[in-house]
Amino acid sequence: MTDIINLLFYPLPSGIMTILMGFSLVYWVFQLLAGDGIDFGGDSDFHFGDINDVDVDSDLDHDADAQAEPSFFSKCLDFINIGKVPLMVIVTLFKFISWVITILSSLIFGLGKLGIYSVFILIPIFIVVYFIMHWITKPLVKMYKELGYHGEEATDFIGRIGRTKSTIDGEKIGSAEFLINQDIITLNIKSHTGEKIEFGDTIIITDEAPSKHYYYVTKQITLDNL
Repeated sequence: MTDIINLLFYPLPSGIMTILMGFSLVYWVFQLLAGDGIDFGGDSDFHFGDINDVDVDSDLDHDADAQAEPSFFSKCLDFINIGKVPLMVIVTLFKFISWVITILSSLIFGLGKLGIYSVFILIPIFIVVYFIMHWITKPLVKMYKELGYHGEEATDFIGRIGRTKSTIDGEKIGSAEFLINQDIITLNIKSHTGEKIEFGDTIIITDEAPSKHYYYVTKQITLDNL
């Protein structure tokens, strides 16, 4: 038993990956005990249709409508088929493969002698696993396509009410926070009419920009601002 514990938690990289795998195991156990069976889609609030909308630099230039090329981050996610295979399946597979390679590397190369510096082995391991995931997930893409999986359902932000985190007017793009499914999501916003909207004002989303980089908003009419 002691040998197994040492194998799983020593040296440091093995311990880190064992703990991360433990989190995934707990997640799937809770999914099973929840009564719905194992939901391979996961209960994730991350929506792939909104990759370009959430937490983007609020200083985005006003001519963003002309940008149609997917971002580098979007291309990286697409490379490992996120959106074609459920997010939690991808995350679990990534951690499992990294965990196995880390333990094998520790045994083969004797990483324990490096002490705390052995943790840096995780950097090349994660890079290698990232490229491996492209091929590992290909059969899963076909499987989920046969099962009728078409990606995570995107959140409809139109009509959502939030609060501005910056002052906007005219063509200026700012940011605002919205409480959606008990999560706070930050979106880029622009005044729909060009009127000035102050920091901390309550706003409502009226439309989405064609570029999908920001949303048009107007100030919500309340008893306080009548």
